[in-house]
Amino acid sequence: MENRHMNWIDWYQSLLKPGWTPAPSTISLIWQILYPIIAISFGYVFVQIWRGKLPKSMAVPFAINLIANLSFTPLLFGLKNLLLATLDILLVWSTILWIMIVIWPRFRWVALMQVPYFVWVSVATGLQISIFWMNRGS
Repeated sequence: MENRHMNWIDWYQSLLKPGWTPAPSTISLIWQILYPIIAISFGYVFVQIWRGKLPKSMAVPFAINLIANLSFTPLLFGLKNLLLATLDILLVWSTILWIMIVIWPRFRWVALMQVPYFVWVSVATGLQISIFWMNRGS
């Protein structure tokens, strides 16, 4: 069966992956913890922007991050495109750093709340790069 005709589960299971790949249940649990942290901290920033307490430009890294984060699953599992998913997760990773830098002077707690998100996305980025590299000839 050609890759594009496989369902996403069979396709993903057919990929070569490093031995340290977390179980799907672990990945799911981590995101269940992270999404509320992201929602609270990003929501707070967007409310402060809406209230005029932060410049509108402050929304840029947060918005890019949300779009890139939400794009990862359709890119990887919908399009089954390892290259686009890898580029996307690198964008997610870099925007978390950008977020932490720009918000630190105003709301350090928001920057600190991104630490678990940054750590997990660092692991996920390493995993995605590894999967891309291991399957580059496929």
